[in-house]
Amino acid sequence: MNRTPLDRLALVIVIIGALNWLLVGLFQYDLVAAIFGESTFITRAIYTIVGLGGLYSISLLFRESEPVRE
Repeated sequence: MNRTPLDRLALVIVIIGALNWLLVGLFQYDLVAAIFGESTFITRAIYTIVGLGGLYSISLLFRESEPVRE
């Protein structure tokens, strides 16, 4: 399946968010909050962008794949 630049960006954002949650789950360390501060506007904006990337990525599950060409 060909991915658009928006598809790739959304996947990168979701992966970054997933890695942050991995750090939170394993080590109780929130990298985003550590870099940008605990409840700042920037931190909330990053969490919002990750959430929007996740919502957009749901559409990737329901897209038809192109047939395999031999």
